[in-house]
Amino acid sequence: MNTTPPHPPDHPSEEDERLGLTALLPPPPVPGLAPDRALLLRRTLLADAAPADASGRRGARATRPRRRLVRLAVPAVACALVVGGVMVVKLVETPGRATTAVPGGGTTHASEATRLLDRIALAAADSEQPTVRADQFVYVESRVAYAGQSAGGGPVTMPSVHKRQVWLSADGSRPGLLREAGGPDTPLGTDGPVETLDGPGETPRPSTLNASQPSIGNPTHAYVASLPTDPDTLMELIRDETRGEGQDPDQRAFTAIGELLAETWAPPEVGAALYRAAAKIPGVTVVDAADDATGREGVAVARTAHGEQTQWIFDRTTYAFLGERTVLAEAGGAGPAGTVMGTSAVLTRAAVDRAGELPAV
Repeated sequence: MNTTPPHPPDHPSEEDERLGLTALLPPPPVPGLAPDRALLLRRTLLADAAPADASGRRGARATRPRRRLVRLAVPAVACALVVGGVMVVKLVETPGRATTAVPGGGTTHASEATRLLDRIALAAADSEQPTVRADQFVYVESRVAYAGQSAGGGPVTMPSVHKRQVWLSADGSRPGLLREAGGPDTPLGTDGPVETLDGPGETPRPSTLNASQPSIGNPTHAYVASLPTDPDTLMELIRDETRGEGQDPDQRAFTAIGELLAETWAPPEVGAALYRAAAKIPGVTVVDAADDATGREGVAVARTAHGEQTQWIFDRTTYAFLGERTVLAEAGGAGPAGTVMGTSAVLTRAAVDRAGELPAV
């Protein structure tokens, strides 16, 4: 009996021939991703690759007293830091295609912010507003809270939300008034004594500082009502008047528009133009859910710069402006990323006849 194992055949098997022939064929076509799946994959990749924004600080502004969503106590120097938003995981500023990842809100692109701001602008244009006479005051009541930090540094602490009331002369001809709970009344827009030097070597003489002319940074109701209603023209004006107030012209414009939204009362067509102008700023994104100082939940338009995120919060049904919230976008001496630094909620806007007067209920 022969126990020697048989040798393998010298010719290839049918299976080997089939595999060899298959290798000579071009690869079969691979179906592409559906558009929605491709967009989701792109967003995920961008979010994972997004670098953290470089830290920095904005320059100080010499304007009328206004809301400050952060107050940091520093020896001999008054400093203010304005930030906004909710907990941020990854942040990036890319002109025209900024992306922000936020817990619970997904990743949003600038195009989504453009669509949201267009809806907000349409709602603003359709809103009704009574006429404010030149001899009246615009009254704005809000609830605010400012984070504080000791002079020695360390994490910030957030006090309770308190009432803030401001009366601004419609045409700027009379002093206004700022009233915040726990503090003294503060006159606004008044002239003050200064020392004037007429020339080199001259003796300083007492003088009066004339009230500054209305501007984007120091607006009156009459000035706001006179703003261009074309978004491109309006943005050009905003950029021109905020030039030199910081290193980031886009963030300067975003901040200036936010301040106009918070404590002025823009006519409907001007309000719509402000929102459409904001839609032209690179890096503006959407936060799906954010709460104002009174706990009202809405959708927010946000922008991140210098390690901070600023949010404008709107009612998700009527698109009415609710308020702002601020947050640290990256860890620092004031606290970890996501630390809420300030919050506000606008409750009342009205026209009254004198500073200190409350509108009729």
